[in-house]
Amino acid sequence: MIRVNAALVLAVLGTAFALVNTQYQSRRLYNAVDQASAVQRQLASDFESLRVQRRAEAAPGRVQHMATTRLNMRAPDPSITQYVSHEASADALAHGEPEVGGQ
Repeated sequence: MIRVNAALVLAVLGTAFALVNTQYQSRRLYNAVDQASAVQRQLASDFESLRVQRRAEAAPGRVQHMATTRLNMRAPDPSITQYVSHEASADALAHGEPEVGGQ
């Protein structure tokens, strides 16, 4: 009878240790999931703000302003534009002249 009681006590202690270990692992995993959820929310917020920022940076008015102020670009002037026909460029190539526009 003492052997049976000792075996039962050891079984109860083993089960208790297993239960405590399982609860510990469960809490640890829950905390990891909670931290991952917090990171996910932060990344989603950052993504949205970056998307808004990209939209603002690519606005046509801003691009036009940056092109004229920083890059000193201007709209093409039709009075100084040279139009080259396909036949003229073919004739120039036949005579060994370089092609206009580097094409």
